[in-house]
Amino acid sequence: MFRFFGKRREIVCNKACFFKTFQRNITTGSERVLIMGAAGRDFHNFNMYFKNNKAYDVVAFTATQIPGIEGRVYPPQLSGSQYPSGIPIYEEERLEELIKKEKISKVVLAYSDLSHHDVMHRASRAMAAGSDFMLLGPKSTQLKSKKRVISVLASRTGCGKSQTSRYIVETLQQQGIKIVAIRHPMPYGNLVEQKVQRFAKMEDLVKHKCTIEEREEYEPYINKGCVVYSGVDYEEILRNAEQESDIILWDGGNNDMSFIKSDVQICVVDPLRPGHELSYYPGETNVRSADIIVINKIDTASIENILTVRKNVEKVNPKAIVIEAASPISIDGYEDIRGKRVLVIEDGPTLTHGEMYLGAALLAAKRFQAKEIIDPRPFLKGSLVEIFQKYKHLENINILPAMGYSPQQIKDLESSINDSKCDLVISGTPIDISKVMHPKVPIKHVKYDLQCIGKPDLLEVLKQKLQSK
Repeated sequence: MFRFFGKRREIVCNKACFFKTFQRNITTGSERVLIMGAAGRDFHNFNMYFKNNKAYDVVAFTATQIPGIEGRVYPPQLSGSQYPSGIPIYEEERLEELIKKEKISKVVLAYSDLSHHDVMHRASRAMAAGSDFMLLGPKSTQLKSKKRVISVLASRTGCGKSQTSRYIVETLQQQGIKIVAIRHPMPYGNLVEQKVQRFAKMEDLVKHKCTIEEREEYEPYINKGCVVYSGVDYEEILRNAEQESDIILWDGGNNDMSFIKSDVQICVVDPLRPGHELSYYPGETNVRSADIIVINKIDTASIENILTVRKNVEKVNPKAIVIEAASPISIDGYEDIRGKRVLVIEDGPTLTHGEMYLGAALLAAKRFQAKEIIDPRPFLKGSLVEIFQKYKHLENINILPAMGYSPQQIKDLESSINDSKCDLVISGTPIDISKVMHPKVPIKHVKYDLQCIGKPDLLEVLKQKLQSK
C-alpha cells in the first residue's frame, strides 16, 4: 500500500511518464493541464472533467497535505487510453518549475480546506509562472444518483461531520431505512487496488491495509452495521452503492463539496472558529448552498462566537434552516484521569491543516482534572518532528496529532507515546489506536456524539426535506 521504493526510482518513473506525455501533447495541440491536489478531489475532477476529453492533456498532478502521496503515478488503468503511461504525481513545491518546464497553460486547484488567502496565493504562483488558474464547481463535477442522497459537508475540517453522519445513519436505520455511506476519497496507497473499496466488517480494514486516518472514518460505520464505500472511481462506487441502499449518505472530507448531487445538503459549522465559515475554500460554498446548517459544539463555544457564526450563515444563506447542536463527551473510567500525567492525542487532519487548537481528549483531560498535560514535542520521533515543523500552530498546544499514513509513521507515533513516560493516554480519535500499535501505557478513549438542542430537530427537518424532494 505504501511507498517502499527509493527516491531515485520515483524520479526515473515520473521522468519517463512525463516524456511520453510530452511527446503526445506536442502533436495533438491540446491544452496542457496540471491539477493541484491531495489524493482525492484531484482524481475525481480528472475523472469527471478531463478524462477522455481531447481538448485537454493532463500532464501532471501535484500533491500536498498528506505525507508520502507524491512520487506515484495515476495509473493508465484509471486514466484511460489517452494516457497509456499514466500521469505522474509531484510535490506541490515544484509548481512553478513544472509550469515552466512542461509548458502548462492551465492549473486546476482541486483540494480543500484552504483559506481564501491561500487559494489566491496559489493562483498568483500559477499565473506568475505563465499559466491560467481554474476552479471546478459542483455543476462540472457532481454525479447524479438514482437514489435519494443526503450530503454532510462542513465549513472546516473537524467541525463534526462524522458524528452528524453517525446520527443520521442511526436514526434512519431505526426506521427501517437501508442507508449506505459513501466517504470522500482517501486513496493513499495502490490506486488500482483502491478503485472501489467496500467496508462492511472489520476484516475489510485489514484487507484494504487501512491507515489510522481511514480507520477513523470507516470503523464507526461498521460498528453501526452500515456499509461504507470509498476509493477512486466514484461513478462505479455510486452505482455499486445504489444496488444495496434506499438512501445514500455522502460523508465529506475536510470541507470539500459533495461528489454527488444531493437531495438534502447539510453543512456543519464550528463556533470555536468563528468567521471561518466565510473565509475558507470551499467551505463557504457549502455554507451558501446548504439546505440545513448545523451549528455544532455550542456546549464548548462562547455565546458571542455562536451568535457571530449564526449571523454570518444567515447573512449569506437566509433560506437554510439553522440547527444548534452539542458534542457531549463521555469516557469509561473517567475517575482514573484525576491526578495523572496524561498525553493527549487528537485526530490528525483536524489538528494539522484543520488548524484546530483543542479536541475531545483535551476537554476530557481538563474536565476530569488530570494533574499534567504533557508536552509531546520533546518525545517526537521521525515524521512527527516534520509535522510539528510544518504546522507552526501546534507549538502552542500540548496535543499529539494521531498521524498514521504509513507503517513507519505509525511506529513513530507508537515510539513517541512510549517515550513520553505518561501515566496514561487520552485519545480523542474515533478508533481504538491500540489495534494498530502496541503502546506501553493505558489508553482512555473519549466518545462524542451529536446532540441536537431545542427545535427544530435535525431528523424532523431532514424528513421534511426528503419528503418535499
